[in-house]
Amino acid sequence: MKVRDVMHKGAEWVSPQTPLSQVAQLMKDLDIGALPVGENDRLVGMVTDRDITCRAIAGSQDVSKMTAQNVMSKGIVYCTAEEELEDALRLMETKKIRRLPVIDGKKRMVGMLSIGDVSHAAPRSVSGEVITAVSAHHA
Repeated sequence: MKVRDVMHKGAEWVSPQTPLSQVAQLMKDLDIGALPVGENDRLVGMVTDRDITCRAIAGSQDVSKMTAQNVMSKGIVYCTAEEELEDALRLMETKKIRRLPVIDGKKRMVGMLSIGDVSHAAPRSVSGEVITAVSAHHA
């Protein structure tokens, strides 16, 4: 099975200068927990709901003046749409990440692969293993 067969197609993204309030509103409106951050046609980071909570709300800065760049995680990990799902799952396990941007052969973001996607598409034994591994650092 390929990543393209499981991923959510057409993922949204924001620029580093997007106000954090707008990022949070977009997450709420789309019912998602992460947004990739792009600049000059390149993925440069990822903002998760946890980033907003831990780096912004729990921090000592003025949240109303913060942008995606202030809280995003850098060093984007991604996979390709043509990659075997098993390879992408091993990457998620190794990096302990729950959401993986998916790019095409032209390096354009075409979707997102999440633990939820995996749980619906992969055999229970595989999805359970990945969920356990990704969640282990939160235990």
